[in-house]
Amino acid sequence: MSKLIQGYEVVIGFETHTQLATSSKIFSRASTAFGAEPNTQAAPVDLALPGTLPVMNKGAVECAIKLGLALGSTIAEKSIFARKNYFYPDLPKGYQISQFEIPVVQGGSVEFFLGEQPKTVHLVRAHLEEDAGKSLHEDFIGQSGIDLNRAGTPLLEIVTEPDMHSSDEAVAYAKELHKIVTWIGICDGNMQEGSFRCDANVSVHKPNTPLGTRREIKNLNSFKFMQQAIDFEIRWQIEQIEDGKKIQQATVLFDPDTGETRAMRTKEDAADYRYFPDPDLPPLHVAPSWVNQVKATMPELPRVMAARFVSEYGLPEYDANQLTQSQAMAAYFEDAAKACGQSKLASNWVMGEISRRLNQDEKTFEQCPVSAVCLGELLNRVHASSINVQAARTLLDRLWSGELKYDNGRFILELEGHGSITKSLLMGDLIVELGLGQINDSGALEKIIEEVLAANPDNVAQFKAGKDKAFNALVGQAMKASKGKANPQQVNDMLRSKLGA
Repeated sequence: MSKLIQGYEVVIGFETHTQLATSSKIFSRASTAFGAEPNTQAAPVDLALPGTLPVMNKGAVECAIKLGLALGSTIAEKSIFARKNYFYPDLPKGYQISQFEIPVVQGGSVEFFLGEQPKTVHLVRAHLEEDAGKSLHEDFIGQSGIDLNRAGTPLLEIVTEPDMHSSDEAVAYAKELHKIVTWIGICDGNMQEGSFRCDANVSVHKPNTPLGTRREIKNLNSFKFMQQAIDFEIRWQIEQIEDGKKIQQATVLFDPDTGETRAMRTKEDAADYRYFPDPDLPPLHVAPSWVNQVKATMPELPRVMAARFVSEYGLPEYDANQLTQSQAMAAYFEDAAKACGQSKLASNWVMGEISRRLNQDEKTFEQCPVSAVCLGELLNRVHASSINVQAARTLLDRLWSGELKYDNGRFILELEGHGSITKSLLMGDLIVELGLGQINDSGALEKIIEEVLAANPDNVAQFKAGKDKAFNALVGQAMKASKGKANPQQVNDMLRSKLGA
């Protein structure tokens, strides 16, 4: 049962235009590189000059095969290209070459987690097509121009069933699809440059009534705007229906400045495009042997790797799913886990401390300043109680900033006040040098705790009166008195014992 919003069921389907990672366009040899001067990457075929004929890009077909393999789809041995007819200034031919009746990729599904709840979105199809150009509006001179650099750029349009019922679910699906297409290397996933653009078809209806009229939100190029646009559209449609108005099928745009959607044009149906087979392109044949060749080059897929992390490393499904957000993150976790022999501890630190710092610095795992093996060394010491978590964070801070360096099992420490003089130390010696060793001696800890209890009678009384926050305050005082070196678990256990808890 899908969640109701103000008594209405929300139904969402997605169409995602994925720009394929080929160096040339789908039917010409023109470059697909981003950022060139307008109209410098448009070949005669892209300009629709008389007498030019399209030639299929083999690399684009291989990208489609990879997606079909990744999503468990059927890869059609024979598919057809069609002309989708409509007039727009940035479409020189007056039609777009696409696939209609028989697409190259059919069916399949995308599996993901919404929080810790597994979800599945089924696909209708994924078809190859060419992109259009781009209209440029120069308001300051009151003129518009056309840039045809994008015209003919290869796209794979991925179409879902209307399986989603909230903006949260839609965004989670889009993120998973983004992960898959970048993982298998068919798309760079750059949403700002238009490499991964989503259209959301949104409708609402009362339970046990026919589906509502859908409106299509075009060109959502960030997950944040995607959520905002869908949420606004849901509220708007419900308000219209509650006011006794009918929803008209339309294409709408999202304005991030106002947080609202606005109608761009009434929505066309397939018949309006007058599809017919393209006479210049023969049917596309994909032999099973070709599919097998491509399959042999495929990396381990995220969902397969996540299942392996559960079985091989004993991780919870949630951890395994989070750690396979990218190939680089997954490889970093595996290297760290092997270096320290503590899979769950490595998982916690990779998802927590490492990811937080990378996000803060706007870096990827490929750019991480601390190697996975180095992190494994730190976690080894945490697990062995040689240092506590706070000391490990202190070392991580210094490694992250470059004050401390790691090289082949040794730490390079620059001596304070001595300019370029450095020491090369093993981990045990480094802990001693920096005074970060954990206090595990029960006698020393007992003395610290007795002094803390004697100095904080109010907190002791409050704890005995049932206020748990007072206990946390006592733990904090004990850690402070030990200069952060005390074993936190021992401090907790000994305090509770002294307080009779």
